[in-house]
Formats: sequence, structure tokens, C-alpha cells
Amino acid sequence: MGYAIEDKLVIGVASSALFDLSESDDIYRAQGVEAYRLHQEQNIDVPLAKGVAFAFIRRLLSINKVFATQLPVEVVLLSRNSPETGLRIFRSIKHYGLDISRAAFTAGGSPHLYIPAFNGSLFLTANDQDVHDAIDANYPAGLVLPSKVFDDELDMELRVAFDFDGVIADDESESVFKRNNDVGEFQAHELSHREIPHRPGLLANLFRQLDALRRLEEARLAEDPHYRKILRIAIVTARNAPAHERMVTTLKSWGVTPDQAFLLGGMDKARILDVLRPHIYFDDQLGHLRSEAGNIPMVHIPFGIANRPVGLSIQNPAKVGRDSRFAE
Repeated sequence: MGYAIEDKLVIGVASSALFDLSESDDIYRAQGVEAYRLHQEQNIDVPLAKGVAFAFIRRLLSINKVFATQLPVEVVLLSRNSPETGLRIFRSIKHYGLDISRAAFTAGGSPHLYIPAFNGSLFLTANDQDVHDAIDANYPAGLVLPSKVFDDELDMELRVAFDFDGVIADDESESVFKRNNDVGEFQAHELSHREIPHRPGLLANLFRQLDALRRLEEARLAEDPHYRKILRIAIVTARNAPAHERMVTTLKSWGVTPDQAFLLGGMDKARILDVLRPHIYFDDQLGHLRSEAGNIPMVHIPFGIANRPVGLSIQNPAKVGRDSRFAE
């Protein structure tokens, strides 16, 4: 019987998201594939520095230690490296004690093609071309943005934050607002549709699966009042009352509940994010993806009306990706 990966929350991660590959990438760009290969071979036992998604991945995998029977989380490496150049990546994974054993090394090919094969609910990478290609195929993917990385190993909690429109839900409501940039029209539309759930967005399934982990932890807490929960899920949205009613309707229809929700009504999201300090935050608008200290791991979901250049269809967004064949 095969490994039942369908029963897992599966995150696909490129080495460029998990580790800091800036030095390796510079060598590849300046000197080519052979120099890159030699660099990885000569430094095979030198652990790569932690990348933007490292803290998120490490904490997510720690949930398996609590639920050792179910092992509900799987992280798969989806890499443009070859098996040979990927040796250093797996030695770095071992160095940090990460329980990652499955991988696709595509030797310059498009790793996003294998997201459904691994039952992935998310693919994280620093390669914007791969993200756009994945979203073109309607696969859930996000671009990790550069940030200062600090993984406080004494902080055992995992805080995951999401924007709502264009991320968890579709971009229908954003389209209404963008039509005339009219907040009043948006509020009236949402109030008239407050009993109608949104269609799922690209990360709806990820949100549902994280909620399943939240319920696992709630059940453990009911059995053991001394148990300390790991996962905390938050929604940080530009919506405010009364438009929040449709958001609540949508979440209820999916049977999911965030631990926290922040209704900002156009306030700068950085004011909340710098207090919440999520280990990863997903938003479809680049203008919302910032923090004062620049130390919050941010992921851009380039989906929908907020990312559609004038005159370009949503199925064919602008692609300004890097020609990065291996350093991923």
C-alpha cells in the first residue's frame, strides 16, 4: 500500500524559500551552472543559512511530534536543483533537524507541475516565475519576500496570518471596489450579499487544513488542560463592519474558525502585524506586505484583480520572473 499523502496537510517548499541561497544564486548568475555545482560540492557540509520560510516550516513540522500517530503534516522539497546539487540542501535539512524526506529535483524544470502530485496545499518559493506559472495553472503558490530572518527557538507558537479577499476567498469583492474605487459601493454590495458565501480563493484549502490542525489541538487541550497549543490562525483584513458579515458567513459555510480576526477598515496592516508577529503572512497586495522592522516573513499571492495589469486577463498575469534554473 502506498503512502497516504492525501491524508496530510502538504506544503511544497523550494530551497530558495527554506534557506538563504543568495550566495549560491550570485555564483550561478555570474559564473554559470558548472561553477554553481562546484560551489555546492565544495560546501556540501556547510549548512545553508535559514531562509524566509524556515521558522514557519520548522514550527509546522513540530505539530507531528505532538500527534505522532496521525503525523498530519508533510513538507516536500520542490526544487529546480539536480539531485547532485541538491545534496547540500538535504544535508542542511538534516543539520537543522527538519523532518523532510520527500523531494522533486527537476534540474531546471518547473517544480510547480508537481504540486498536485504531492497533494500540495501551498508551494512557497522565491522564484516569481514559478509562482505565476503555478497560479496560471490554478495551483496554490506564494512568493516569499526578502526579510530579516530571526527564528526564536524559545517561541514554540506558530502564528499564521492571512488576508481575506483574493487569498482565502476569491476576488469578487475586490473587483467591485476596484471598479470605481468606491468604498460605499463595496460596503453596499457586501451587505446585500452578506448571506452568500464567497467562492474559495487559492489558499482556501490551506486555511481549511490548518483549521483541522487547530481542532486537533483543541481536542488535545480538552483532554489535557496543561497542553500548550502551537498553532494560532489570524485574519488581517482591510474590511470593517458591516462588510465583515459576509466574511463570517463564508467562514461558517466552510466550517472553519480563525483564532483571531482584525477588521482594519483601511488602516495600515503593519500596525497590527508588528504586534501579532506572525511567522508567515499571506496577502495578495504588495502594498500591504510590509512591517516597520522588516522582520516579518511575508508571502505575496499574485492572484486576481489586485494583480491584473490593465488589458491583461487574469489567466495570463504579467510575468517578470528570474531565469533561475538551479538555485531554487
